[in-house]
Amino acid sequence: MDKQQPELNKQKSDRLNNLKQIEELKLDPFGQRFDGGQPIREALDAYQPKDESAPDKEGVPATVAGRIMTIRKHGKTAFLDIKDWTGKIQIYIKKNKVGEELFKLYELLDIGDIIGVTGELFKTRTGEVTIFAKQFTLLTKALAPLPEKWHGLQDVEMRYRKRYLDLISNDEAMKTFLTRTKILQRTREFFHKKGYVEVETPMMQPIPGGATARPFITHHNTLDMDLYLRIAPELYLKRLLVGGMEKVFEINRNFRNEGISTHHNPEFTMIEFYEAYADYHTMMDLTEELITSLAKELLPDLKIKYGEMELDLNSPWPRKSYMELFKKYSGLDWSEQEAVIKKAEELKIETKNKAYESIANDIFEKLVEPNLTGPVFVIDYPRAISPLTKSKKDNPDIVERFELFMAKMEIANAFTELNDPLEQRKRLEQQLKNRAEGSVSLDEDFLSALEHGMPPAGGEGIGIDRLVMILTNNPSIREVILFPTLRKLPKKTEKADLCKLKYKEK
Repeated sequence: MDKQQPELNKQKSDRLNNLKQIEELKLDPFGQRFDGGQPIREALDAYQPKDESAPDKEGVPATVAGRIMTIRKHGKTAFLDIKDWTGKIQIYIKKNKVGEELFKLYELLDIGDIIGVTGELFKTRTGEVTIFAKQFTLLTKALAPLPEKWHGLQDVEMRYRKRYLDLISNDEAMKTFLTRTKILQRTREFFHKKGYVEVETPMMQPIPGGATARPFITHHNTLDMDLYLRIAPELYLKRLLVGGMEKVFEINRNFRNEGISTHHNPEFTMIEFYEAYADYHTMMDLTEELITSLAKELLPDLKIKYGEMELDLNSPWPRKSYMELFKKYSGLDWSEQEAVIKKAEELKIETKNKAYESIANDIFEKLVEPNLTGPVFVIDYPRAISPLTKSKKDNPDIVERFELFMAKMEIANAFTELNDPLEQRKRLEQQLKNRAEGSVSLDEDFLSALEHGMPPAGGEGIGIDRLVMILTNNPSIREVILFPTLRKLPKKTEKADLCKLKYKEK
């Protein structure tokens, strides 16, 4: 047994004993509604105004609620630190101020308990803003102790599995997820101001489409039919363009039954948006404006650090040709099929039973993308790997598509949308013939929709998780998804891993 397990068991036993004594005092250890509270940050600001030249305001009343993070006893007085999601504040409890009964309750409190406090603000001799408690109430008794800290890489996965403990103990984690929320909020506001409407499309689809990926399959019992968790909402959003909704966006969950890495999670968040009478140049301008506006609000300036890289988000962002980049880093023309396949074999890229365009694009991913610190728009892709995209007028083998790269990651993918139903059918049939992953059958209803006339349009998808990674300087997608997908652990292993945590003692 792990040497920490007996200590952990003892702490839980002590807490259960405290719980029993609290119940004997006829108090509810799991609290009631608590009215009149204010965020801790607001209470701190009430004492010391943002204008530093203004005098401190001692004696200002304050009512807050939060989780106890430390307890320091001094006989008939005590200091507690409590925190909520806006900050941390010290609480001063004095027996002759709160009375005998409440002081008995204080003696039964543990780290991790949640309390509500009412009192007055003052500053201690050490200069710390503190609430002198007039009264307090127990809102929740914590029966398990909190982890003191995380010990290096061996506990990283435990942070993801026990995200609630991570948020309590790790201020940076809380900051990241509040920033993520702000990014989503500001993104919605950005598109609303541009005249877009937010819509919802099916997450369970009879035919997966809009991207080439292996889908998750489920079964609807009543209808006795297989359904697929969506890999992209694209084909449904284009139906809305046909229907006359000219500017639409959806912040959506997508599911791809593929690998897991620092850049990939099987369940992820994207924003997809489509605008009638636009093209991929419109989408580039819109994307640059959106991300720049987010960075201006969240970061000190537009030169940002991501790991060891520095990204300059000042406009304009460069636009570079896919074909030119392919030649620069591979030394080959895309059209040199024999040489390209030989190069792929040298790079240990799988070529058997694989379409040529997929092999060549694998070379692009391996040789080119690691050089794209960005931000950079890679534009004008081969038609063969872009079945939903309109061809360039002067070269039908090249399409009006771009991908945005930042920090060597693809952040966005956009097209001038193909709205010719006859050409679209040919492209999708060819994709199906190549047996692209995720292809099940042709979406005849989508093709029927195009036959009724879809306006020329630009469309794009931006990966929210990766964008949050960059704007919060987090190296792994698991750091920006509250509950990332993780492998299942055997029960014995899970119990052993829990014992790796070092717990706070009172």
